[in-house]
Amino acid sequence: MARHTLQAATQWITAAACAHGAQLPEHVAQRLGVSRRSAQALLHKLVAAQWLQRDGMRRGAPYRPGPLRQVVQRYALAGLQEDLPWQRDFAPCFTLPPHVARMAQHAFTELLNNAIDHSGGTQVTVSVRQTALHLQLLVSDDGVGVFERIQQNFDIADPTLAMLELSKGKLTSAPDRHSGHGLFFSARLADVCDLHANHRAFQFRGWDRRSWHGAKAVPRQGTSVYIAIALDTTRTLDDVLRTHSADGAGYGFDSTTVPLRLMTGEHIGLESRAQARRVASRLQRFQRAEVDFAGIDDVGHGFADELFRVFSRAHPGVDLVPVGMAPRVAAMVAAVRSAAAA
Repeated sequence: MARHTLQAATQWITAAACAHGAQLPEHVAQRLGVSRRSAQALLHKLVAAQWLQRDGMRRGAPYRPGPLRQVVQRYALAGLQEDLPWQRDFAPCFTLPPHVARMAQHAFTELLNNAIDHSGGTQVTVSVRQTALHLQLLVSDDGVGVFERIQQNFDIADPTLAMLELSKGKLTSAPDRHSGHGLFFSARLADVCDLHANHRAFQFRGWDRRSWHGAKAVPRQGTSVYIAIALDTTRTLDDVLRTHSADGAGYGFDSTTVPLRLMTGEHIGLESRAQARRVASRLQRFQRAEVDFAGIDDVGHGFADELFRVFSRAHPGVDLVPVGMAPRVAAMVAAVRSAAAA
């Protein structure tokens, strides 16, 4: 059995084992158009690679999914309802801690719904893989790409600025039907989140101040979102939702974080009032906004003054909380706030 056939089989063998059990050799033989003996040889390799388990070696002993599991499905977007694929094609094939299963279902349905309602595409491919340590989810559509969609709806041509707005949350091209929660909370449920679209890519890492930064893009049509959740995480969906409520106890989306390093680069610092106005855009929709200065050594007076004096005076109901400040940044912010209070 060719090696590439073994690799290809990992995409469908989990679902086949769930559906066929003791009749798996016959199913594999028919699916691949090979003899039963060749099918058995492939199944033996899949057992050795931990994609399958078998209850004993006797003839007719049933197969079950192994510690490694994967289901890959492609769907037409027209008329697709995001809850049915999870319920029918994915959830029955995985064994997950209950709180991880709930987070996975939430992210799965939110990301699939985004593809259905916003991508403008015709098809979506969904892959879920379980390893010894993680649950991994990939949702890829063939639409216009999220950054092109943002340019069409919000006139933000720069993908980095579009990502800045996405990172805040509450950004949606269909406000009557959506609240802009999907990607924001799906990323925060995960330990790893990668977003690829329109030849640009951004990464979110749970251990890296839970912030977004640029990455190397994979050239392809549409939008792809990948997330990974550690199976031993103590994080829960309720924890994540409550973290972004005003009092930390409810479910209101009242608090956000703005990762300023998205706006910086080689020879590009945070100096101008225009940059500060982009940072402050839509923050009046929140009660609290953490302004994350991680990785930034200096800021200009105009930037700090526009954000922490001009915006704060215009929107006293928004609590701007600077975090991750280097010493010179902290000194500049303190100077501006002192002047504003004088």
